[in-house]
Amino acid sequence: MIRPIILTALSCIVFAQVKAQSLYMPRDIQKAFKNETRSADGRPGKKYWQNYGRYNISITAVPQNRSVKGTEQITYINNSPDTLKRLNMKLILNIHKPGAARFGDAGADYLTPGIQFDNFSINGDAKKVPSASTNQYVSLSKPLMPHDSVKLDIGWHFEISKQSGREGMIDSTTCYLAYFYPRVSVYDDYNGWDRLPFLDAQEFYNDFNDYTLHVTAPKNYVVWATGTLQNANEVLQPEYAKRLQASFTSDSTINIASAAELAAHKVTAQKEMNTWTWTANDISDMAVGISDHYVWDAASVVVDDATNRRASMQAAFLDTSVDFHHAVQNGRNSLGWLSHNWPGVPYPFPKMTSFQGFADMEYPMMVNDSHTNDVRFSQFVQDHEIAHTYFPFYMGINESRYAFMDEGWATTFELLIGSSEVGKEKAESLYKDFRVDRWIHDASTAEDQPVITPSSELRGGYGNNSYGKPSLSYFALKDMLGDELFKKALHGYMDRWHGKHPIPWDYFNSMSNITGKNLDWFFNNWFFTNYYIDLSLKSVTKAAGGYTAAIKNVGGFVVPFDVKVTYADGSAESIHQTPAVWEKNQKQIAVDIKTTKTIKSVTLNGGIFMDADESNNTWNK
Repeated sequence: MIRPIILTALSCIVFAQVKAQSLYMPRDIQKAFKNETRSADGRPGKKYWQNYGRYNISITAVPQNRSVKGTEQITYINNSPDTLKRLNMKLILNIHKPGAARFGDAGADYLTPGIQFDNFSINGDAKKVPSASTNQYVSLSKPLMPHDSVKLDIGWHFEISKQSGREGMIDSTTCYLAYFYPRVSVYDDYNGWDRLPFLDAQEFYNDFNDYTLHVTAPKNYVVWATGTLQNANEVLQPEYAKRLQASFTSDSTINIASAAELAAHKVTAQKEMNTWTWTANDISDMAVGISDHYVWDAASVVVDDATNRRASMQAAFLDTSVDFHHAVQNGRNSLGWLSHNWPGVPYPFPKMTSFQGFADMEYPMMVNDSHTNDVRFSQFVQDHEIAHTYFPFYMGINESRYAFMDEGWATTFELLIGSSEVGKEKAESLYKDFRVDRWIHDASTAEDQPVITPSSELRGGYGNNSYGKPSLSYFALKDMLGDELFKKALHGYMDRWHGKHPIPWDYFNSMSNITGKNLDWFFNNWFFTNYYIDLSLKSVTKAAGGYTAAIKNVGGFVVPFDVKVTYADGSAESIHQTPAVWEKNQKQIAVDIKTTKTIKSVTLNGGIFMDADESNNTWNK
């Protein structure tokens, strides 16, 4: 059962430039502010900390046998003020074990024995560690003191599931490996160990770590992964290493390896097994794709004009997938556009790879997207997943608990970039159909839960609370503040929390602090209520200087809208209203229409802010 959220006032917290904080704040979050790890102005507190690890991972993967065997060395650093007597390990692949708790059903092809430990030692002391669920506590023989570290040596193996989703077999000799290594879960300043179970539909919360990854695969298999490939000349034949290198400075797509070349076994070094080595620092996860027949394309794009830095855009896919033949150039457009427009922060990583799978899911420097015959929709999906670079990977969002902090932004960016690709009308039509319509015309209780409701507690309403509603709130705030101030505040929030773990109150407080405006009324309306969108035009009456339109906010959300006026002489005008009109009275307002003409009709139009009941949006004389 999801308990109702009760709104309270916290008069003890004061912004530097705005009025007293008045947003509901859970008791564990209050404690973080009291401990000064979070600041009321939206910045990390003076006592903010976060833990991290250094991971050296080696796996051997044989896709045709569905087998992966790995070893890893983890140095885990405790930057917290707490003495840790145990660690919590995340073992996401245990979602495949028979009997695991899940949101959905699991067929025979989904089930595997999960993670199996071959060895587990802590500071050289061997331990027996069970592997029962997606979370596993491991007791420490010696407590881990503040500002000290512990070293783990782990050997494990698992079967790749036949049924592919976010990870698994794509076809008989192609697989995608995600969440494939045991990792230490996040220990944070407001919740302690992240122990939320992975129920097959929720998302993730990771520390920023440094990684070295070695992937050993049979000859003639190409490996793609998060990070920078360190030994292309060792694992690729000279011609293909040369093509890859050329792609790093090429605007045009270079075919690194064709289907025919792969079939002729010309691409990789011809040792029985090749070990591909990747490195990535200050990043939240690693993912891997492996195939012996996927076509490999690549190019690059300038993402930072100040330094002329380029990012590599690569794609791995079946040669018969027409949409993926566009993936590199569509990806170049995504990386360049997002870097220069919205959010307007240079793409922070050296590359991005689009891998053909079944998940439509983001990973650091990789997306696992499904094939579709609709090339434009394929681009739309890829745009969305690449946009996740900023939320949650540039900022360490707790997606498991607050999915709207990343999915809402990716949904917002997908519309903004889509407008540049296909035009505003087509992009908004898709946004309304795909993101808004199925919520606004569904009157079920589950769809109107407050957005702040922890994502981990949601079943019904998860999609709308994570995607559509928060995205609309971001657009509403953008409309109210104007692009310049909105971008200034967004950049400030992102700068403050880049490489850190923001929570919703850090966003709320940063936006108020940076804009110099008390936005609590706006955030309370959009995130802490069970409102929806429904305006009603009650009347249009003659007034001094023209007319007055009386508008009731039936649904409650403070939305922008246009007052579209048609005059008796056939002329028309549209008067835009930002959400600021609702600040003093969120239930009803009066809009003045200054004119000397006679009005024939008035209609309220919210655009992407679709109205639940449009039957009361028009007045006719």
